[in-house]
Amino acid sequence: MAGRVLVGTSSWADPGFVEDWYPPGMAARDRLPWYAQRFEVVELNSSFYAIPESGTVARWARATPPGFVFDIKLHRLLSRHAAPLESLPPDLRDRAETTSRGRVRLTPDLERDMIHRTIEAVAPLEGEGKLGALLLQLTPGFSPHDSSLGELQPLIDGFRPRRVAVELRHRGWVEDERAERTFSELSELGAAFVAVDAPRAEHVPIMPPVDAVTRDDLAYVRAHGRNADGYMTGRSVAERFGWEYSDDELEEITGRARAMAAQADEVHVLFNNNRGADAPSSARRMRQLLGQDPGPPPVEAQMRVGET
Repeated sequence: MAGRVLVGTSSWADPGFVEDWYPPGMAARDRLPWYAQRFEVVELNSSFYAIPESGTVARWARATPPGFVFDIKLHRLLSRHAAPLESLPPDLRDRAETTSRGRVRLTPDLERDMIHRTIEAVAPLEGEGKLGALLLQLTPGFSPHDSSLGELQPLIDGFRPRRVAVELRHRGWVEDERAERTFSELSELGAAFVAVDAPRAEHVPIMPPVDAVTRDDLAYVRAHGRNADGYMTGRSVAERFGWEYSDDELEEITGRARAMAAQADEVHVLFNNNRGADAPSSARRMRQLLGQDPGPPPVEAQMRVGET
């Protein structure tokens, strides 16, 4: 039996998304319930910049129906990006080591503390069965020349038994003979490989369309659009990732997801082509191509959103 394919977007609150997709004048508190009437999964992006408060996470859990899933993007410090001191929980700042430029050093002790705080924060989702995967989007500087996937073992072990999906952003990890070793190492670590749809250009930080299932229970796809110039030089999210996928391109992504669903219990497909309504429009069309789009809820249901 084929696995279940869940389709959604990377964030439900991107500014362009809010302006162009939600009904005019919709209150912020009503957006997530409205989104959750149309999709079964969403990627939380704000957690990359700061670990959310558990009370806020509990409200998200209450605002969504049973079976809805949140994939949580891990904090930028855990994913080896530059992180300013103020991005840490306040009580961890005094103990953190920083560089001369004020960037936090990732030490083993701080990594353990950040893992623990993340687990505490997502507990309300976990308690409701709504925690999907923890997304580790590594910096392009995490390369096969200077780093090893074994460095991620303490992080993945620290989150166990929660599922961690690893998005590599240096194409050297999946080129030529290195690819099979990468997939084997991720499988041994117990992490899901994140496949991407990205511009068809051979720049180091642009990953090729390579697929692999490294966990039996989860495969993961992120669609970043295909604007090569924007991806490499754009300053805003819309400039970097904005892309209106054609039906032919969406059919291609759908075929990839179906192939992975033959090997994994669940496939998460998240659209990150964030410019205006591009991402939700692409995600909704892919659901139609999969034959799973239930159509818009009746007007009466839309009017009730946020009243409880």
